[in-house]
Amino acid sequence: MNDENQSQENQTVKHMASVKTAWNKAPEGPKKAAALKDYKAAEKVREAENDEEAHEELKQASRALM
Repeated sequence: MNDENQSQENQTVKHMASVKTAWNKAPEGPKKAAALKDYKAAEKVREAENDEEAHEELKQASRALM
C-alpha cells in the first residue's frame, strides 16, 4: 500500500470514529436511526476498500444527526 492510500485509509478511520462518537452522544430517535443506517453502509464500503464512498456515507450519517 502506498503512502497516499495509507493516508486516505487513516482519514477514513478517523472520520468513522468521529461519526461514531457523535452517534453515541445523539438522543434516541429517527435521526439516530437514519444515521446508523448510513454508518453501517459506510462500514460495508470501507470493508470493500472504497474510501471515497465511505466518506460520502459518513457525511450522510453526520447530516442525519443534525
